[in-house]
Amino acid sequence: MRKLLLVFLFIGPSVFSQQENLQEKSFFTQELYMHLSDYNRKADLAYRFNDYEKGKQLFENFTNDHLEGSYMDNFKFQSLKKKEVNLYDYDKPVFLITYASWCIPSKGEIPALNELASEYTGKIDFVVLFWDKKDKVKELAQQFSSDISVVYVDESKNNGAYVVRQLKHSLGLPTCFLLDKDKKIMDIRRSVFPPMHTGEETAYRENYIALETSISKNLVKEYDEVYADNIQVE
Repeated sequence: MRKLLLVFLFIGPSVFSQQENLQEKSFFTQELYMHLSDYNRKADLAYRFNDYEKGKQLFENFTNDHLEGSYMDNFKFQSLKKKEVNLYDYDKPVFLITYASWCIPSKGEIPALNELASEYTGKIDFVVLFWDKKDKVKELAQQFSSDISVVYVDESKNNGAYVVRQLKHSLGLPTCFLLDKDKKIMDIRRSVFPPMHTGEETAYRENYIALETSISKNLVKEYDEVYADNIQVE
């Protein structure tokens, strides 16, 4: 009995602490379930009256207050090699952006993504998720650097209904999710859409600056701190 008590004293608190941490962790889908309907009701009303600034503010409040800080679920996608890909297969911080063939990317966004993926190779996993058929995604994937992982979900085959409902229909597209290495959501942002008359170079710079600022603020610092800790341990 005395030995069991000692084991409880030394090991028990650690176990209970771990259980408490698991209970405190909230997931993206849980937060959507609790708060999405309220956001949709308010946003629909704002857009009905063409109050786009109000709609934008509601989106930012919703993501800041309820989604950021939660953990992204381990969603499943398909690679162009017909292999199933789990989000948690990526062991680095993840920059995830959603697209579709009928959703025109912001002018200058793809060149900015390609440049950033090259600059942060080895530090961040860049993932482009398409809601499309494989043949179309294969064609569109040619626009992206080999440093970017292109995955897709084909709704026409009734596959991935859960991820479609949670990721596509909840926030729309394109939407960017910045996830740390544990898949905690650090930031959610919309694409930058420069005015139609904006030149290619200016549009590229606007997208690059916006994306790089968000990445350096939310992902790179976290990665560098973990890397430094690992060096010290070794």
